[in-house]
Amino acid sequence: MLKEYVDVLIIGAGPSGCVSASYLHKKGVKIKVVEKTKFPRLVVGESLIPRVMDHFAEAELFECLDAMNFEKKLGARFIRGEEICVFDFSKKYGEGWDWTWQVPRADFDNTMAQEVTRKGIDLEFESEVISVAFEGKNSTTVVKDINGNFKEIHAKFIIDSSGYGRVLPRLLDLDTPSKLDPHSSIFTHVKDINRPEGEEGTLISFDILETQVWLWVIPFSNGNTSLGVVGPTDFVNSLSENKDNREALNNAIKLSDYYIRRFAGVDFLFEPVKLENYSRSVKQMYGDGFALTGNSSEFLDPVFSSGVAFATESGMLAAKLYLKESQGISVNWEEEFTGYMKRGIAVFTTYVKEWYTGNLQTLFFHQPEDPDVKRKICSVLAGYVWDETNPFVKKHDNLIKNMAYLIEMESNKNQKKPSN
Repeated sequence: MLKEYVDVLIIGAGPSGCVSASYLHKKGVKIKVVEKTKFPRLVVGESLIPRVMDHFAEAELFECLDAMNFEKKLGARFIRGEEICVFDFSKKYGEGWDWTWQVPRADFDNTMAQEVTRKGIDLEFESEVISVAFEGKNSTTVVKDINGNFKEIHAKFIIDSSGYGRVLPRLLDLDTPSKLDPHSSIFTHVKDINRPEGEEGTLISFDILETQVWLWVIPFSNGNTSLGVVGPTDFVNSLSENKDNREALNNAIKLSDYYIRRFAGVDFLFEPVKLENYSRSVKQMYGDGFALTGNSSEFLDPVFSSGVAFATESGMLAAKLYLKESQGISVNWEEEFTGYMKRGIAVFTTYVKEWYTGNLQTLFFHQPEDPDVKRKICSVLAGYVWDETNPFVKKHDNLIKNMAYLIEMESNKNQKKPSN
């Protein structure tokens, strides 16, 4: 059997894998990337948040992506009937990027993968991991290529960026149920023939159909738009008696007063894809000789577009900690990797949970707006969830709940006041 020897094997060529590979390559580390699929390929996660831009810049991937002229995302809009709340990333609390992109992921991921290859990194498509064995930190991974040939890849460290493939969680029995309630989504792309001119046509929007059910609208610079419905799995399944994803998505669009005229009857560019019970978690995020990054470790919910940001954050961090360790510097993976990532994940987990209870929606749509509160929440939505000078990060586990309670109490008190 053919054998290859590398410093780091990276499984998966999505954003997390490409950020890890590009960063380590520029530091002189010998890399091998294996990717099960052939690019370009369809994948969900088309709305980014500003924190990812830090990672693309540091990994020297920003320029190739910027040259693609993807739709700029300057903020996000939330719609609830007649009520509208717009977050502008340039009006957030603290430092950091104030814009990002809305991207067809097939083109976006392919651009990064081609750049990684151009840099001289060994990236092998249509190469599937069959087994992994560890001896201390050193690993032997058997992969099968498109022709059915097997080979061994010997590595000092593995970064598993396999996303929904979840290679190491499956092979090492690391999967564990998510703490979030089961939700599902159905999505497709459409030719946005009724797209309005100006900002209205390009703004990413989340249209709340019921407290726990929402429609996403993500316009791309190529004239297409991503449309998806998200809700509790039982609700999403009830949208079509025949379990027909096309019928289900059409029925969801009909529930939107805001978007029915723009999207009713528009042709779908591919058969709608269903992601059922999408939230994921793991028993551990690292072990001797490996780290799990991106969706291979944890996936929360698409409502605040945090998926790619956690993928690139963990991919960059795993690369830096491996590099530190390879230089003979002691690394406390539990604190420096798991502890750090879990702090950010905990913040977004609270925001996802409080979105579905309705408490966060109460804050979003409360009038008159409190500009200071809005700036601090905006910073969280931009992905700066490790900035503990922001009380909406530091006190995330009770601040939203308490503020929503006070707003409701005030509202009830005002309703009881006798009219003159």
